[in-house]
Amino acid sequence: METNELYRGRLIDHIQLVVQDVEASRRFYEAALGALGIPIGGVGDDYFWADELFVSSASSPAALGRLTGRVHLAFQAQDHAAVEAFYDAGLANGGSDNGAPGERPYHPGYFAAFVIDPDGNNIEAVYHGEAKKSADSIRITF
Repeated sequence: METNELYRGRLIDHIQLVVQDVEASRRFYEAALGALGIPIGGVGDDYFWADELFVSSASSPAALGRLTGRVHLAFQAQDHAAVEAFYDAGLANGGSDNGAPGERPYHPGYFAAFVIDPDGNNIEAVYHGEAKKSADSIRITF
């Protein structure tokens, strides 16, 4: 299934993770990102993607035969419940605990959870608290 929409207007255009086991990573990210309302956009033999995240095997043309190193990647969550759902889904689908949902000292209202993905990446979901946004993001439809 390919999606025909992208969301742009944030700092990062896209990130690529090159992983050992694409299927194990797909299961992890499909569950963890699904808990945040982010669907998998496309799947191929040696890759998948979701929004700005592209995950591939080392054999994919863009990977140049190398795995990426340990990465810290944080996804925005809509509320505390989404952070908790992300954490539970990540643990249930091949991830390991790196920080249970809770307040962090980074700024008032920073509520986050951390899960290590199947390749050792530190994946975070964060809710920054009540705030007024001019827009959630920019939607591009093809």
